[in-house]
Amino acid sequence: MSSDAPLDRLDGTRTGHGPSDTVRQGVVVASAVLGIVGAAAGSGAFGGTPVASAAGGALSADATFVAPAGPAFAIWSVVYTGLAGLAVWQALPARREDPRQRATGWWTAASLVLNAVWIGTVQLGSVWSSVVVIAVLLLVLVKTFGALLADRPRTRVEGVLVDGTIGLYLGWVSIATVANAAAALRSSGLTGGETGWAVAVLGVAAGVGVFTAVRSRGRLAFGAGLAWGLGWVAAARGGAEQNTSTTVAVSAGVAAAVVAGTTVAARLLSRGRRRRRG
Repeated sequence: MSSDAPLDRLDGTRTGHGPSDTVRQGVVVASAVLGIVGAAAGSGAFGGTPVASAAGGALSADATFVAPAGPAFAIWSVVYTGLAGLAVWQALPARREDPRQRATGWWTAASLVLNAVWIGTVQLGSVWSSVVVIAVLLLVLVKTFGALLADRPRTRVEGVLVDGTIGLYLGWVSIATVANAAAALRSSGLTGGETGWAVAVLGVAAGVGVFTAVRSRGRLAFGAGLAWGLGWVAAARGGAEQNTSTTVAVSAGVAAAVVAGTTVAARLLSRGRRRRRG
């Protein structure tokens, strides 16, 4: 065995570092650069068509009953800033052997690549392909978030850059996946009963938010990302030029409030338990 190969402890964690750790760090950095460049392209910064206008406007703010209003997408600036910070932080020599990065680094890199691929599919006008890509992205982020829940961050910086960024990313992509799927259905001409299924989907989103809040013991970032998206769905349906629906607007607003309230309550309960144990 090579002398620089990682060794395994009995508990399954590795000690020492090998080439794979360095490769992982480099891939995460490269993926972050790709993701940010892809986001710039998707915004039309390089002269292309912005995502909201691509594919015949299928993903615009007024396209479906569950499309968030335009200002909602400002969250991407926060997510990408966090991902850039995460990429730099995990690339530090001190992070090379970090067990949480070993568990999540490749998944983080995969999410960034998938995000760039999603933008590309939308730019090409392939709405159904974009649904497949964003669904895979959602699963990757669920896996990443779940791995982070196995162990608490060791510092506040790690909590913000890693847990905070991935949580916010997952929360937003959760509602974005719903909006993307709805856009694909509408582009295929399936428009009947939209109010009913929109309310049903929003209820499911609220249920997922409540479950995740309890499961994660109130991780704020996920709840914030999902509640943000739901809140802007409510804003869009209440003031849109088309696809206006008071029923959907109220349902989305209630869902956002439920997710936010449950997340805060779960966090306070978790803190209370830790204080009693401590």
